[in-house]
Amino acid sequence: MTSADETPVRVGVFGLLGSGNLGNDGSLEAVLGYLRAEHPEAVVDALCGGPEAVTTRFGIPATRLHWYRGEYRTASRAGAIAAKGLGKLVDVFRTAAWVRRHDAVIVPGMGVLEATLPLRPWGFPYSLFLLCASGRLLRTRVALVSVGAATIGNRPTRALVRRSARLAAYRSYRDAQSRDAMRAMGVDTARDEVYPDLAFALPTPRASTPSDPSDPPGPVCVGVMDFHGGNDDRARADEIYRRYLDGTIRFVRALVEEDRAVRLLTGDECDASVVAAILAAVDSPLVTAAEPSSLADLMKEMAAADTVVAIRYHNLICALKTGTPVLALCYAAKSDALMAEMGLGAYCHPAREVDADRLLEQFRALEKRSAELRQTLVERNLAAARQLEHQFTALTAALFPATDHTHAHARQESP
Repeated sequence: MTSADETPVRVGVFGLLGSGNLGNDGSLEAVLGYLRAEHPEAVVDALCGGPEAVTTRFGIPATRLHWYRGEYRTASRAGAIAAKGLGKLVDVFRTAAWVRRHDAVIVPGMGVLEATLPLRPWGFPYSLFLLCASGRLLRTRVALVSVGAATIGNRPTRALVRRSARLAAYRSYRDAQSRDAMRAMGVDTARDEVYPDLAFALPTPRASTPSDPSDPPGPVCVGVMDFHGGNDDRARADEIYRRYLDGTIRFVRALVEEDRAVRLLTGDECDASVVAAILAAVDSPLVTAAEPSSLADLMKEMAAADTVVAIRYHNLICALKTGTPVLALCYAAKSDALMAEMGLGAYCHPAREVDADRLLEQFRALEKRSAELRQTLVERNLAAARQLEHQFTALTAALFPATDHTHAHARQESP
């Protein structure tokens, strides 16, 4: 506890939080769990995309990330373009004023150093740069914790991301290739560590008892995504989306023809249109859709399934964390790396080139090894939990040196 004459440590959390992406909010939930367990004296608030949602769900004060409310709408009229430009200037001072009120700021997970999905340099990369530059200028420690990174082709975006990483006081990555990507872009990563994604620190629901081999096959969860490729795929975005959707529909229809129950899952609010398209194309009572509002909801659905097929990165994590065998539709190298790390590297399929027949072959091969893979996932999840304990210890040392010393002293004094 903080004594009466001590000022409580002030911690900010930053990112596209509360904006409908369950993975981002799951990373925030994991960091808040760490802060409440290890640093209950900390006063926490957020600068984020959806402040009302963050305050409602997590009970912390929150400020809107951008001054201009239409930041993520395409500006075509002169007035909107001028307002967006003005917002970029206003956000310089808003961000600095917010950072100044904190002793430390945590960017919890997320792919903040990558552009594997469509991204403009003046959007989130610019906001992240303002945060890290303000932190360095105002001597507020900024920590990029278990973040994702990838080599970026667009020069302005790459420059902003590289500079942001260099200005941060602490960096860790959710996989080795993220660290390699930052090194390739000119960031000194000699002191940076790799830890599992923060979502692996969330509570895990009890998994269902694996079905007896003689029982009828159980339900299949299919995680979907409003997928149009990445930053470098804008010219063929519609073609990528159509191929992904058509392949997924064919796959779901094939499962229904085998009398398999299929549960459609999303990971972001924008995925609802994909669910609607699949339900319209496969008119069967065997196909139903869930409406998850958190990673915990996703994990409950996946824990009850025999098998999962998913595309969103954090949907994959939810399946892996519950110990449910999963086949990944991979749209970025981070998914392949995650699957390999968890022992399921053979069960990856390219999201840009979905082939329903090949997907079915991989799915059947996965189900044949279900019992073996479930045991593998138990072991890998235990290892991930231990690594994240080390991550939080390192984060405490980096951001709360005085508190860390106090805790260590208390442990030494305890009988």
